[in-house]
Amino acid sequence: MGIHDWARGSLQQALAGAVQENFTEEQALRAMLSVVVERSAALRSADDLAQELIFLADNLDPDRDYTFMRP
Repeated sequence: MGIHDWARGSLQQALAGAVQENFTEEQALRAMLSVVVERSAALRSADDLAQELIFLADNLDPDRDYTFMRP
């Protein structure tokens, strides 16, 4: 099992717990994202973390066409 598989499994378990507490999936994901960023900021520089978040935000669209990938 890779680290991303582990993370996905952990997320599924946490979301199931959130639903049992009567939170929506959106509420739980937003709170988790906030906590993950907060915790990451304690381990990494603000610039490093910001660059990763910008990269992730810039690549949210799964249908985005990258010119460098064209034949």
